[in-house]
Amino acid sequence: MIGTGVFTSLGFQLESLRSGFALLMLWVVGGVAAVCGALTYAELGSTIRRSGGEYTFLSHIYHPAAGFVSGWISATIGFAAPTALAAITFGTYLSSVFPVLPARWLAVGLVVLLSVVHGRTHRTSGGFQRWSTTAKVALILAFVAAGLALVAEPRDIGVLPSAEGVSGVFSAGFAVSLIFVSYSYSGWNAATYVTGELRDPRRTLPRALAAGTLLVMLLYVGLNYVFLRAAPAEEMVGRLEVGYIAAGYIFGPVGADLMGITLALLLVSTVSAMVLAGPRVLHAIGEDYPTFRFLSSINARGTPGVAIFTQAAISLLFILTESFETILVFSGFTMGLNTFLAAGGVFLLRRRQASGRTPDEEPYRAWGYPVTPLVFLAVTGWTLAYILRDRPLEAGLGLGLIAVGLAIYAVTRARDRRTDGRRTRT
Repeated sequence: MIGTGVFTSLGFQLESLRSGFALLMLWVVGGVAAVCGALTYAELGSTIRRSGGEYTFLSHIYHPAAGFVSGWISATIGFAAPTALAAITFGTYLSSVFPVLPARWLAVGLVVLLSVVHGRTHRTSGGFQRWSTTAKVALILAFVAAGLALVAEPRDIGVLPSAEGVSGVFSAGFAVSLIFVSYSYSGWNAATYVTGELRDPRRTLPRALAAGTLLVMLLYVGLNYVFLRAAPAEEMVGRLEVGYIAAGYIFGPVGADLMGITLALLLVSTVSAMVLAGPRVLHAIGEDYPTFRFLSSINARGTPGVAIFTQAAISLLFILTESFETILVFSGFTMGLNTFLAAGGVFLLRRRQASGRTPDEEPYRAWGYPVTPLVFLAVTGWTLAYILRDRPLEAGLGLGLIAVGLAIYAVTRARDRRTDGRRTRT
């Protein structure tokens, strides 16, 4: 979860909001919505015990076509695009310290390297993810502590509620800024993409999703408080590298360069998580559709190597061809639609459970139901509506991608039926 968004979003948010209270509330509201979504997904994942995330959920709850389109979105946008964004940010931060290193090719090298790591074994994959995530959290905590202790002249950012701050929370600017915050929290659902590989998902999945999301919310609020406290807002408006700018005021020029390297290294874990989780969607599609059977290939060590390197190729295409902001809004809209439909499916799933059409074993029940899924649906729906209104180009591209996915599904099903018919006659 922790990666591109939190180190790049504040510059965009400052274009429409200047109240410290409203800016920090963005991360609280986004975090509460993500926790509610995580609790809802924990119930979905412990009931439908198969890897694949929204692809599996939507196929089971609605129709295979919905699942296929979800998998199509996850494969082309949901994981490949955020992987590209995090890798681009990694390259940008590192290149700002070492200008001789080209940012774009640093991003390419990172994606290739991590795909090789995760394509080997579960042991290598899981061990690297645990190590890199622990290091990332520790470094962020150190950055926050330094920002609180070392800033000689902290800015008065007004974190307490005021008339301006409260009105800012209910403004259009807040809703538009929530687009970037929602993207920053994306990844809270990643554990559901490997549900089939978890021990005791009824117990471990809720803990991984809810506890992890709560921790990230605290880190996000702390980081943005330090950014605002350390650096003048005017210097961060419209800038991507807000972490680097704030580090300059906390540590000085040399310290800023060291933190630029550190922040770049933090993004390695983000790219790693996407490379780990996303290919499981492609693998599940390969298992279900003969046309894409090659994606279901498992190597001798038990990892979906073909799916991993297929997603890597798509990520590299984004890195080499698209702009940062377009990818962010485009992917945020399409991922939001995915999660909105999946979370809404918990109501249908419970109704089917009541009629005895689900597995006998009692799954985890989402805490706070039905309030928690409704909170998530309300915040996500609000964000999607504002993207449709204020960013129609990116929203239109997302809807076009869905239409292409439906067309590919129809062609694939017709082709598979013809293939099955010939095999039956033979």
